[in-house]
Amino acid sequence: MIKAVLFDLDNTLLDRDESINRFIESQYSRLKHMFVDISQHYYVERFIELDNQGYEPKDKVYNVLTQELSLPVFAKDLLYEDYMNNFHQYCVPFPHIFDTLSNLKQSGYQLGIITNGLTDFQWASIKALRIEGFFNVIVISEKERIKKPNPKIFQRALTSLQLLPEEAIFIGDHVENDVKAAENAGLHSIWKIRNQEAVCKFPTFSDFTELIFIIDKLQFVNK
Repeated sequence: MIKAVLFDLDNTLLDRDESINRFIESQYSRLKHMFVDISQHYYVERFIELDNQGYEPKDKVYNVLTQELSLPVFAKDLLYEDYMNNFHQYCVPFPHIFDTLSNLKQSGYQLGIITNGLTDFQWASIKALRIEGFFNVIVISEKERIKKPNPKIFQRALTSLQLLPEEAIFIGDHVENDVKAAENAGLHSIWKIRNQEAVCKFPTFSDFTELIFIIDKLQFVNK
């Protein structure tokens, strides 16, 4: 029987693509005195390219931008600090996550987050989304000193919830670090797809209005 539903954060609960777009546009506008002869469109597009869906460290992203755009040497630190301090003001949740989380909670499921990233930064994103109250456990890789796809990070959450792997579902957007990694750790997996076509054995969804139905089906199969 499934007793817990665990989520990735970035691009699963947090609409990171939209959040990054809003932040970078704002960063350009607030600091545009630094960007002589550089259009906002180019700055936004180049940042997104270098960011690589969040997998490239931001200090490296800003270091490359500073060099490529011939910005003052101090710009890389200024821009990085601005990102760390202000990104959370632009965090956007995916539609329907509040109703979905409320429904799951009312149905008796324990809820959790397992996310890679810096502890304070990820906590700030969670609080910005105003969802921390839904969760029984929140596991962040920096604090745990392990990260997905290492199966031990999933076990940390399960131990906190006092559950076996087969009693939990993990939901994430990255097929290797989230979906396959959770399966390798013994959990059930659901893949949150965005623009990609999914041809695999895992259940998939793109809109949170679909999620409860998928979980109900898995619950029925595993009773």
